[in-house]
Amino acid sequence: MVLSLESAILAVAASIAIAGGLIGTGMAQQGIGAAGMGIIAEKPEKFGQVLIFFVIPETLWIIGFVLGLILLLGIL
Repeated sequence: MVLSLESAILAVAASIAIAGGLIGTGMAQQGIGAAGMGIIAEKPEKFGQVLIFFVIPETLWIIGFVLGLILLLGIL
């Protein structure tokens, strides 16, 4: 199977979009996780709040994945 230059560029763009979302999620959760563990160690009743703040950055990788699919499928 021979890929055209356009499809190769779209594949690279999709991989950059997905990787950017994953890296951004990791960087955000790094600080939130460390701070959250400190809060939970002192006040275990705050677990629910910390969990919500820890899950919010997960939307970054979802957005990156959806953007990658949009690029690969040629929707836009």
